[in-house]
Amino acid sequence: MDADVAAGVEQLRRERGLGVSAAVNELVRRGLSRRSEPPRFRQETSALGLRIDVSNIGEALELLDGPSAR
Repeated sequence: MDADVAAGVEQLRRERGLGVSAAVNELVRRGLSRRSEPPRFRQETSALGLRIDVSNIGEALELLDGPSAR
């Protein structure tokens, strides 16, 4: 057991008058019940310097394919 964990167990034992097993179980249960929310997804965008309008996919593909694709 790491020193900081052992110190936490010992402190809880003294405060609550628990045995080692009971103190460890309580600390583990506290950790298990602490459910953190995942970080919110944030879409990052970058300017690509495009010189064509890509809001209409069909038109953009036609423009990129050129006149020979028709």
